Amino acid sequence: MKEPLRITVTGAAGQIGYAMLFRIASGEMLGTDQPVILQLLEIPPAMNALEGVVMELQDCAFPLLRGVVSTSQPEEAFSGADFVLLVGARPRGPGMERKDLLEANGAIFTGQGKAINDYASKNVKVLVVGNPANTNCLIAVNNAKDLNPEQFSSMTILDHNRAIALLAERTGVHIDEVQNLAVWGNHSATMFPELLSASVGDTPALELVTFDWYRDQFIPKVQQRGAEIIRARGSSSAASAANAAIQHMRLWSLGTRTITSMGIVSCGDYDITEGIVYSFPVTCGAGKIEIDKSRSLDDFCVERMRLTERELLEERDAIKHLL
Repeated sequence: MKEPLRITVTGAAGQIGYAMLFRIASGEMLGTDQPVILQLLEIPPAMNALEGVVMELQDCAFPLLRGVVSTSQPEEAFSGADFVLLVGARPRGPGMERKDLLEANGAIFTGQGKAINDYASKNVKVLVVGNPANTNCLIAVNNAKDLNPEQFSSMTILDHNRAIALLAERTGVHIDEVQNLAVWGNHSATMFPELLSASVGDTPALELVTFDWYRDQFIPKVQQRGAEIIRARGSSSAASAANAAIQHMRLWSLGTRTITSMGIVSCGDYDITEGIVYSFPVTCGAGKIEIDKSRSLDDFCVERMRLTERELLEERDAIKHLL
C-alpha cells in the first residue's frame, strides 16, 4: 500500500465540502489504491458542524482514510499538504458590490496563500473553488512566494461539464461524443464556452447547431447556469461543484489527453495578459497542466475572449494592493 497523501479542504463543513469529502475518502479523487489523510479547515463558528462531519467520516469506515484532522488553524490544516482544495469563501451578502466581495475574500486568500507557502508540501497542488475563483486564485498565488504559479489553478471544469451536457442534449448524443469544447476566461457571467473547435462524433459542432443558437442560447445558458440552479433549488450548486473539483484534481494528478478547461496563471498564450488566472483548454500529464496551443480562433471567439479578459484585469486592479 502507498504512503498516505494529505489533502486539505477548507470550508469543509459547507455544502460543497460535505458533498466532496466522502468521495475523496472513498478513493474517487486519487485512486482506490491511494490512502489519504484529510485535513479540514473551518471558521470557529462552524467547528461543531465540522465535528459532525468527522463523525460521519468515521462511521463510513473507509479503508483508504488513514486519519482526519479538524481545525480552525491554517497552520495545522495546511501542514504537509500534498493537495489543497480552497472551497471556503465569503459569499456575496445583501448590498455587496463585486469589489466588496473581492476585498472580503482577498483577506481570506492572502492568509491562506501565505499559510500554504509556509506549511504545505513544496510540491503541493492547489485548486481554488471558492468564488470569485480566478481572482481568489491570483491572490493565493501571489502570496505563496516560494511556490511555482503552476502549482495553482482555479475551477472551470464545472462550466466545461455544463457546456458538454447542453451541447449533447441539443444534438441528441451521449456526452462521450462531445470533444474539444473549451471554456475560456473568468468563472463568471463573462466566461466564453467555445464551440468553434468542438466536435460531436466526427462532425464539427457548428455544423449541427445554428450560430444564432450558439450565440443567443448556448453561451448565456452556460454563463447563467449557476444562477438558474439557485432559483430552482434555493441554494447554489453543491454536488456538481464537488464533482467538478474532484474531477479537476484527479485529472491534474493522474493525467488526461482529453481536452478540458482549467484556470491557470497566463504566460501570454493566445495573447492573454500574463499573470492573470484565466481558463484555457488544457490537457494534463505528469502532474502538469498544459495548454492546447493548436486552436485557430475567429473574430467572434477573440472578441469574447477579450471581454472576459477585461473583467479579470478589472478584478486584478481592484485587489492589486494584495498582490
